[in-house]
Amino acid sequence: MTDDAFAVKLPQFEGPFDLLLFFIERDELDIHDIPIARITDDFLNYIHQMTVLNMELASEFIFVAATLMRIKAKMLLPRHNTGDEENEIDTKEGLIRKLIEYKKFKVLCEELRPFEEERFKQERRGNIKADLEQVEKVTVPGEELSELNLYKLMMVYHRLMRNYNTRSQEVHHTVVQYPYTIEKQKEAIKHLLSINKKMDFKHIAGNSENKVHFIYNFLAVLEMLQQEAIEITIGLGFNNFWIAPKGEVKS
Repeated sequence: MTDDAFAVKLPQFEGPFDLLLFFIERDELDIHDIPIARITDDFLNYIHQMTVLNMELASEFIFVAATLMRIKAKMLLPRHNTGDEENEIDTKEGLIRKLIEYKKFKVLCEELRPFEEERFKQERRGNIKADLEQVEKVTVPGEELSELNLYKLMMVYHRLMRNYNTRSQEVHHTVVQYPYTIEKQKEAIKHLLSINKKMDFKHIAGNSENKVHFIYNFLAVLEMLQQEAIEITIGLGFNNFWIAPKGEVKS
């Protein structure tokens, strides 16, 4: 783990689906048949390269990244007839549905933007008392707009500033940038296999600095398995399997 940390702000994209649409349009991909492995790598690489993030959107990016990694992991794992394939399809289709829905709203917002810009150019009426009284008839119970005055605004400001100045401890949110990539972990695993020839799951976990490092190690194993660079021998018990270079596994 590095000591570099950065506040969360998104200078270019409004959210994770905006970023996914960018990759799809950039590579001219079919939104109904997204190559999950490719999109996942692009998505994770972008997050790692960002220097300034918006904290309110960081959790959304992490959630979508976790969803993509989950789908990719299920696609890479060897499947048996246990119903997991159907769950994988449901997860992928759910993500695609949300992405298509987001694209519809984005296009609609772009179509409405000229009306918004035109409205801002118009002069506001000086006397809107009648309009406010009409609004009051349908608003929720509470302090009406027409009853606001400078004194009440000052009291609200004073109360907010008092709470701000007397707060016990400032809250700081940071997101730690990890130095791991799937390619780096593949090379690390190849190096370990060149020494040990055969390695079990516990050894992989033991060589992981933290949970994030372990996830990258695990994804690297899955990708190497898909590329037929390694073979897996499954033993008895939970999480009991061995990996070895292709052709090294003995029955």
